Amino acid sequence: MNSSIPERRSGTRDIVDKLLAERQEVLVMFCRLAGMESEDKHDGEERLLQRFCQILVDYSAFAHFEIYERIVDGRERRENVTQVAQKVYPRIVEASEAAVEFNDKYDAGAHPLDMRGLSQDLNHLGEELAVRIEMEDRIIAALMGN
Repeated sequence: MNSSIPERRSGTRDIVDKLLAERQEVLVMFCRLAGMESEDKHDGEERLLQRFCQILVDYSAFAHFEIYERIVDGRERRENVTQVAQKVYPRIVEASEAAVEFNDKYDAGAHPLDMRGLSQDLNHLGEELAVRIEMEDRIIAALMGN
């Protein structure tokens, strides 16, 4: 038996654990941002929004570079993982594009913020994150052999 197999599986578990931790952080921040009362929005919303945008970008980048890029580049040897990825990856890309668009609109580093559409944009982003999570869970299940 190849001794690198347990090491690879351990590495996969570590990557999945980090992805799930980053996902949890995104969801917690998303809920905080979406649940802010109108009187709180003026004072803390922009800071929270900036933090959320950073976490959202980190989560998207981590998933892309640590999991999806390996699959798309053909470095994933498990056929069941590549089959699942071929089915779900296009939808993950769409959800990722929604996250990038949200970040581009609400990252105050590039331009002054216009908060008027935030609630609607959060609703759309929430829908896309839900789809992405569902698709990611399919890949994670295949990666973990479930």
